[in-house]
Amino acid sequence: MRLLKLLAVVFTLMNATLAFAVQPDEMLRDPALELRARVLSKELRCMVCQNQSIDDSDAPLARDLRILVRERIQSGDSDNQVLDFLVARYGEFVLLKPRLSGHTILLWAMPAGVLIAGIFALVLFARKRKTQTISTAPDKLTAAEQARLAAMKTARDV
Repeated sequence: MRLLKLLAVVFTLMNATLAFAVQPDEMLRDPALELRARVLSKELRCMVCQNQSIDDSDAPLARDLRILVRERIQSGDSDNQVLDFLVARYGEFVLLKPRLSGHTILLWAMPAGVLIAGIFALVLFARKRKTQTISTAPDKLTAAEQARLAAMKTARDV
């Protein structure tokens, strides 16, 4: 029973972050348009928080952007037109998922490049380790080393 209560508290705390910042006075009356606005709001970065979408942020600028998105949708803009307008106004940084273009190709290719380089390095390491001969028998001591070792043993015993 105690475990069940603990799980209920943990679950409640985890879901507390899922509350949206969209206020009732911002919402559109048409459910289809509101759904479009919410989808677009999740794709746009809050310029204040920078790690949240404007749909999740309580910042005043995020509220202004949510209202702007809804105004553009109500005026008949398509989703791409709304995004293009905001990118023209704030730059590519406003998009949480940047578009694939010439200056973002490195951003998109980097994870795959790092993965391929890591696999290549592992293969090279495995091949190098396989070709190295690992001697299991220790090297024999020279006559001088054996004499020195014998002298140390006798000095220790005395």
